[in-house]
Amino acid sequence: MNPLFSPIKLKGLTLPNRIVVPPMDQYSADEGRPVQWHAMHYGTLAVSGAGLLIVEATAVEAPGRISPQDLGLWNEEQEAAHKAMLDSIRSYSSTPIGIQLGHAGRKGATGRPWEGGKPLMPADGGWEICAPSALPYAPGHQKPAELTAADIARLTESFVTAAKRAVRAGYDAIELHAAHGYLMHEFLSPLSNARTDAYGGSLENRMRFPLEVLAAVRAVVPGNYPVGVRVSGTDFAEGGWNVEECVVFARAVEKAGGAYIHVSGGGLSPDQKITLAPGYQVALAAAVKAAVSELPVIAVGLITEPELASSIVVTGQADMVAIGRAMLYDPRWPWHAAAVLGQTIAGPSPYLRSKPHNVKDLFV
Repeated sequence: MNPLFSPIKLKGLTLPNRIVVPPMDQYSADEGRPVQWHAMHYGTLAVSGAGLLIVEATAVEAPGRISPQDLGLWNEEQEAAHKAMLDSIRSYSSTPIGIQLGHAGRKGATGRPWEGGKPLMPADGGWEICAPSALPYAPGHQKPAELTAADIARLTESFVTAAKRAVRAGYDAIELHAAHGYLMHEFLSPLSNARTDAYGGSLENRMRFPLEVLAAVRAVVPGNYPVGVRVSGTDFAEGGWNVEECVVFARAVEKAGGAYIHVSGGGLSPDQKITLAPGYQVALAAAVKAAVSELPVIAVGLITEPELASSIVVTGQADMVAIGRAMLYDPRWPWHAAAVLGQTIAGPSPYLRSKPHNVKDLFV
């Protein structure tokens, strides 16, 4: 068996293969509630054959949204809508489904990307934003309010409450969002964290908030329930968070009982300098993988070809690969990868006859 198509365990959850659909924001919710677009979108991805599907960044409080149309999980109505969506999908798919819980921090209150993505002031439908320090993301963006110690404690509890809702709604796993310049990442990076208290300064202090949230969430979910973390391996900016610090953080996540670490990159600073190429972030995941003991690592970053995805797992650079934009372009990417690599994969019964005649034993 090709290792890309071998099972892997994340705490008490067994994935049928190593292909992950990462969180990809849809900016289409109604007051934080998933709508028919989400049911169709995630329903389609749930029959892709991927080993794990992670629902997009979901805010733990209203001011934690990126846009007014972000998903949320801070009230009962949202919880019920998430449950209804999952129940519908699960009537025809057994794909494990997780959810990413996050807070936008200083990158909150912006318009949808296809509408320009500009910052929204309170007078324009936005809201007041917060961050570890009163440093705006970029010129023209709001200056965030610096979080107090009481605010940090309240936000930790917001993550806990959302995690409880996620479990009740039926999600199989939780991913905490500490990447792409959002709140937890803002604590990690010296470019956005200028605090002088226990949450700023040293690496140990900058890691404190994400690790406190991880511990608090793990304390309220079932014992073997997987809680992973997504992190940016580097800010791709001078003086910022880097892969050496990320390695230390990954070890701390492993020690704290994290189920996996999902290594992406960038998003913290508009001054980032990124050279795009196939698998351009895989080296970050590989550095983390080499430094941890048993913590499963997910690699991501322009992984579009089955051979590249397979080689990442075969060579031990990561345990799993996340296929994002390529999956939006080709929602049957895992089927096609299985065909190319001579493997079998799960498929819904009504689609079994779609197997090309020149492909042997594609579907389980």
